[in-house]
Amino acid sequence: MPHPAPSWASVHPSERLADAPVVRRSGRWWLVSPSGTLLASDPAFTGELDRFATDMAAADRAVADLHNGRDVSDTPVREARR
Repeated sequence: MPHPAPSWASVHPSERLADAPVVRRSGRWWLVSPSGTLLASDPAFTGELDRFATDMAAADRAVADLHNGRDVSDTPVREARR
């Protein structure tokens, strides 16, 4: 019989890194599956996860900036009178 997963192992999709089966808790990366969790300890792998998470956060900020800019540009502009 498999060991029960920690209570935080059943994470919401929004908590995962780009829908990948990994989460970062207390500064450590964990691989998450329905059958349990595994601490990711390989420095090369966790370094890549760190870089990917940083890039995803930058992309999210860029998209938010675009949406904020679009909200301003969607405001109707009055025609100039001559």
